[in-house]
Amino acid sequence: MRRPFFCRLAQPRYGRDMTIEASGGCHCGAVRFVAQLPDAPVPALDCNCSVCAMTGFIHIIVPHEDFELVSGRGSLSSYRFGTGTAEHLFCATCGVKSFYQPRSHPEAWSINANCLDERPDLEIELFDGREWEVARDALD
Repeated sequence: MRRPFFCRLAQPRYGRDMTIEASGGCHCGAVRFVAQLPDAPVPALDCNCSVCAMTGFIHIIVPHEDFELVSGRGSLSSYRFGTGTAEHLFCATCGVKSFYQPRSHPEAWSINANCLDERPDLEIELFDGREWEVARDALD
């Protein structure tokens, strides 16, 4: 289900309500992770910025403490642009960005829902990444 324009993620969804353990990774399997997600439907963002629009990245925001990189740390390549705050992490072998450090949520990772082994039901809201500052302010 898609909702228009901005996502307002309720911070209390992360923490006590976590019930889903999800695993995923890149195409070649070098990068693997596990994460704790809130019960379905899992909040997600569909961003229209230049990178997300080109790659089809659907964001699931996961606090750092609820994410574990199981394998592939040495396989990750980093890319930064614009402000340089976000760290886009790609598998150096297959080129897939299965997760990264977003500037919108410095305390969390953004996992690509399309890179999960089993995709849970999602509640997808649009995030206007072309007007990033306005959209970020709407998250609070």
